[in-house]
Amino acid sequence: MPQLSQLAGFAAMAFVLIAVPGPSVLFVIGRALAHGRRTALLTVAGNTVGAFVQVTAVAFGIGAIVAKSAVVFSVLKFAGAAYLVYLGVTAWRQRRDLHAVYEATGVERGSVWWTMRDGFVVGVTNPKAAVFFAAVLPQFVQREAGGVPAQMVVLGALFCVLACVMDGAWGLAAAAARQWFGRSERRMAMVGGTGGLAMIGLGVTIAVTARKD
Repeated sequence: MPQLSQLAGFAAMAFVLIAVPGPSVLFVIGRALAHGRRTALLTVAGNTVGAFVQVTAVAFGIGAIVAKSAVVFSVLKFAGAAYLVYLGVTAWRQRRDLHAVYEATGVERGSVWWTMRDGFVVGVTNPKAAVFFAAVLPQFVQREAGGVPAQMVVLGALFCVLACVMDGAWGLAAAAARQWFGRSERRMAMVGGTGGLAMIGLGVTIAVTARKD
């Protein structure tokens, strides 16, 4: 197990990185604007599980393959980007229905598992996360203590918990703004479309971003 000093140092570094809004935050905000608080929080939960799968993969050596193979990196990148664009297009097409659903039920549509699945797919297909974990986690383990994979899993889990809390806060803030927009059909369609466009833009950005070796 990592020592407290290791955990504290890693937590400080992770907090700084997570505090700066990145693709996960933008994805959550887009989902919150398009679908509301419940969807945003379930998306965060699914995304966190996907990120932890990445951590586990890195801890047991799979992350090195992603880091070294341009083909594997590109496949994951384009798969994740395509799914983001799909979610964005879906949100855009349904933007005019949002106000009627909001007025009728007061909650968002979509099952818990399907909503979490969306977040999971985006989280687990993010190749930059795998490369990040592969580069950073080994720097905070004590090799002489043994159990390196277990140490990396613990550190990665800490990162995922911090990310979950902060991404959730962003989602709640965006969902709160959506409630005001929900009082007007026109504003609701606008915010739903904005959330969709944000996801489409994020997907396109990920797709066209070149890998830096």
